[in-house]
Amino acid sequence: MKIALIGASGFVGGAVLKEAASRGHKVTAIVRKPEKVAKLDGVDAVKADITDADALNAAIAGSDVVVSAFNGGWGDPEIYDKHFAGSKAIAAAATAAGKRIVVIGGAGSLEIGGKQLVDGPEFPAEYKDGARAARDALADLRGQAGLEWSFVSPAIHLAPGKRTGQFRLGGDQPVFDADGKSHISVEDLAVAIVDEAEAPQHTGRRFTAGY
Repeated sequence: MKIALIGASGFVGGAVLKEAASRGHKVTAIVRKPEKVAKLDGVDAVKADITDADALNAAIAGSDVVVSAFNGGWGDPEIYDKHFAGSKAIAAAATAAGKRIVVIGGAGSLEIGGKQLVDGPEFPAEYKDGARAARDALADLRGQAGLEWSFVSPAIHLAPGKRTGQFRLGGDQPVFDADGKSHISVEDLAVAIVDEAEAPQHTGRRFTAGY
């Protein structure tokens, strides 16, 4: 496939880039700093700002599917506004181009007992604004017409680890293991994301992955 990957040099985006390239896909890595993109076979790094509609439209034009690992920037005091506006711009570009899109969000909008994690007292304050933006971006996608989308939330605990290819999928609630933990490696999250890009199983829905 031809995959347009937005945010290909980030934590999750970098893992998705490696997974997609390992499967032989051609990846257009859309980033602000192409020099940060891993040098892999089949990967073409393209400089584009997601706020530049013309540049973004041109970057995704030849793709079969768009995967967005866009992040508004952890630690940025304006992360809510930047992430929400950027997410809307990416969705608009995909809609205009008639492209299917897989959006990677956070775990904050996952629900336990009907309450989203981001609204709980134990949710880390430093991640709250970004999580709220991702939650609202998901709500915005759910109101879209004419866009074929999927939204991925990782498990509550996401960290570097091993690629096992062994995990379980869920919907709006976290996936917990036998010990009551919700966790997954970024490598296995990337497997779930590229699986969805190759063969969509959650069109118009959010899904999550965990052990």
